[in-house]
Amino acid sequence: MIRAPHLHQALRCFCLGAFAAVGRELDGGGELPFAFEEHHGAGRPTLYEYRPLVRPFLEERADRIAELADAQAALAELERQPAVRALVSRPRSSGWRDSREALLRTVLVPLLEEVAEVGGGFNWSDEAFERAYGRLETSLFGSQRSYAAVAPLVGLSIGSLQDLGAGLRIRHVATGELAAHWPQARGLLPDRFEREPDRICVVELEQTLPEGAAEVPDAPGELADAITALRLASAGPIAAGPVLFERLDWRPYGIRPVLPIAATPPPGEPVRIDSVTAGRARRLRERLTLADDDRELGEALDRWELSLYQSDPFASEQLRGSLDAVLGAGDGLFAASLRAAALLGETPRERVELLDRLRLLGVGDAAALTADLVRRALVEVLEDGNRHGLVRALDESLLGLRPKPKSAARLEPVAAVGSV
Repeated sequence: MIRAPHLHQALRCFCLGAFAAVGRELDGGGELPFAFEEHHGAGRPTLYEYRPLVRPFLEERADRIAELADAQAALAELERQPAVRALVSRPRSSGWRDSREALLRTVLVPLLEEVAEVGGGFNWSDEAFERAYGRLETSLFGSQRSYAAVAPLVGLSIGSLQDLGAGLRIRHVATGELAAHWPQARGLLPDRFEREPDRICVVELEQTLPEGAAEVPDAPGELADAITALRLASAGPIAAGPVLFERLDWRPYGIRPVLPIAATPPPGEPVRIDSVTAGRARRLRERLTLADDDRELGEALDRWELSLYQSDPFASEQLRGSLDAVLGAGDGLFAASLRAAALLGETPRERVELLDRLRLLGVGDAAALTADLVRRALVEVLEDGNRHGLVRALDESLLGLRPKPKSAARLEPVAAVGSV
């Protein structure tokens, strides 16, 4: 049953008009590219297929297709539909000039591509159109919508899918997956992506949007938090991007830049993320929201992450600021170092050794000796979840008034982190 007859008629006329325009171009000497595919079957002869590459063909002609009278009528009808608000909520951030280009790129051209692909080219088929339109109408007028954003990952490897919570996951990328949905993706991927062991994964965000949702999730922010959590949990040189690719109801929706600090790989050797490390990253990602109401914690995290890209003396300066912000409590760097040594060391001898290393931050360049200690201190504070309470507990422990506080981070076995 058709729920929007006027939309159905407008889109049908658009597809017919676009097919006619493409047909005239092909009759005039234009060429539709084909892919030559080989299909093997056990015990059967090999079959060969010429598959028309309608997607790149139409993408190249999208602007000309938009000038058709039927395209303008279809765009006007789409703009009258409340269900398309999410498609045009942020045209500028997606690189679209205006809301009409957003609708052209996310509705009209994908619909045209689907009709052509189902029909095997540009020979009109009512059945192909009705199938494609039915899927579009279900997408637009269903009670829920499916949103996904995916970005390349570098600096890590995994053995299997790793769940980071809240719809975020790390998985292996299928060969050519991104380019298949976004033809322009090849020039936007990291160097050697899909060809190196530490460059064959993506981070993916999937969420279900309620009916009538006018905006999509803040994918750049969500992915940046996930990268920060992974760096904290693994000490690895992990980065995403430089762009993320969005889908809405399994249709290409847009391409957005990843936040610069998450998209820039720090120096270091690639790491392997196992279930223990992924579980810790999941908890840390959830706890990063504590920084929204804790200015000092937010400053400590920012300074630590900035130190990853710097060398001394600037790296040590950032680490000093990070340690003081997270554990100083207004008492200065020495007090922060003392508390960090008490937090990280299991025995008196270990605490003395850690304090000696941390005190080097106060007198010179010591990033190489202290960077991982500051990272571990941040992990402990986030795992505890109550920074001010933890500082009080550490002070009482140092005075002998109570045992040393234990955190979930130290109660787990150390995650396997090493070269890929």
